Amino acid sequence: MADVLSVGVNLEAFAQAISAIQALRSSVSRVFDCLKDGMRNKETLEGREKAFIAHFQDNLQSVNRDLNELERLSNLVGKPSENHPLHNSGLLSLDPVQDKTPLYSQLLQAYKWSNKLQYHAGLASGLLNQQSLKRSANQMGVSAKRRPKAQPTTLVLPPQYVDDVISRIDRMFPEMSIHLSRPNGTSAMLLVTLGKVLKVIVVMRSLFIDRTIVKGYNENVYTEDGKLDIWSKSNYQVFQKLSYISWARCV
Repeated sequence: MADVLSVGVNLEAFAQAISAIQALRSSVSRVFDCLKDGMRNKETLEGREKAFIAHFQDNLQSVNRDLNELERLSNLVGKPSENHPLHNSGLLSLDPVQDKTPLYSQLLQAYKWSNKLQYHAGLASGLLNQQSLKRSANQMGVSAKRRPKAQPTTLVLPPQYVDDVISRIDRMFPEMSIHLSRPNGTSAMLLVTLGKVLKVIVVMRSLFIDRTIVKGYNENVYTEDGKLDIWSKSNYQVFQKLSYISWARCV
């Protein structure tokens, strides 16, 4: 007999119990086959009845014998230990009111947000490492009067790097076209056209989105002097709502 594991289940008796269940199912199947076949292969009615009863009794005895064996093995299997191997997290599946306390969906959502946070933190770390934002240790001894005023620092990337990122995004989505322009020399402005559905004006500072304006495909996105109109709203409320949602996500 195999040793009883820490969970309190005898694995050898458990395997034998599975075999006993299979034997019991076979015995029950033979009983129903006997009833289905009925009285056959005898010349007289009395002979058929006696053969049928004897065969039926043998099948019932087999069922009784297999059932007793299964009950004996069930007492040897044992019961699981009270201590759950997964500790407190293993009790989540025992919650009877999952509609009122959706713990699994909440944990899954938290896991997705954790992965997303880790991904964006890695991107931010890579961009910040490219900037010279380290303070000099020699300035620590300078008095407050002689210390130069700290200048505000922003994440500035070369225009070529931003253009390369935009072109790669443009190649990733063939059903969407992106036209990049720099009317002021530094800040990039994008005109994104999605099929024949809508147009989006995106004002960027480096790789940060500063403003988005969503308009319909047939609406005019240019001013009278031929520049992108970044101030007028769309004539449709659905695109105004999209502009507000995209702006709120960027803030």
